[in-house]
Amino acid sequence: MSPVIDAHFHLWQVGRHGFEWPTPDLTAIYRDFAASDLRAAAGDGLHGAVAVQSQPLDADTQWLLSLAETDPLILGVVGWTDLSAPDAATRVAELARHPKLKGLRPMLQGLPDDNWIVRPDVAPALSAMQAAGLVFDALVFTRHLPAIETVAQRYPDLRIVIDHAAKPPIATTEAQPEATRGWTEAMTAIARHPNVVCKLSGLFTEMRPDQPFDEAAPYVAHLLTVFGPQRLLFGSDWPVVRLNGDWQKWKHWLEDQLNPLTSPERQAIFFTNAKRIYDLQGVP
Repeated sequence: MSPVIDAHFHLWQVGRHGFEWPTPDLTAIYRDFAASDLRAAAGDGLHGAVAVQSQPLDADTQWLLSLAETDPLILGVVGWTDLSAPDAATRVAELARHPKLKGLRPMLQGLPDDNWIVRPDVAPALSAMQAAGLVFDALVFTRHLPAIETVAQRYPDLRIVIDHAAKPPIATTEAQPEATRGWTEAMTAIARHPNVVCKLSGLFTEMRPDQPFDEAAPYVAHLLTVFGPQRLLFGSDWPVVRLNGDWQKWKHWLEDQLNPLTSPERQAIFFTNAKRIYDLQGVP
């Protein structure tokens, strides 16, 4: 079995470390999740994983970093800090000193301003991220991609990772084909920037519960076309994937979609690209 790096999973403790989400109505994921849960879900072959913040608070980031110090499964952390704060550049530089802090994610999908990331008050933090070699994880929808393109142009040495393929409109692909066309065009445009890569993650949770998983196949095919296997990363979005599937279902389905690729290309998506893009240390 080839080794896998899961480039996107979450940990949380209900009521602690700034916990705000998930809410109690999401019964499949409204409980504590530890790294041991990911190990159990993934089984043999999981070499390591990147823990991604789930709460827009510094307490969540500090907790993840403390876990990463003692748990070898956590190869890196994508944290959070307020990139618009007056001292954001200093804060970014301080966080970057932690060897397991690999990136930051400002959770753009939930902000009222779709162009927040290109505001002047955010620029010092982005410059600090670029200088420190941190990754910018972009949690976005299609409508945010023009702003991400602007960031890619302004900061050509900033590595940008599009989380969950910008959450494509798979659930409405038949009822609203124009939304899918908009996503296709926007992803084609953003992929022209060499400092932008994309996670193959989160697609099942963008689907209706009654929808066959194979209706996500055209979206994966498009991502392969515009990014290529050297700029795509496997991520499970554990435990959020439990809302529609599980870790194994997602991985096996994705493996089927990637079967036409060569063995080195598949290894890049499931292992090598995460190691390179997040500069994961101690990974053979």
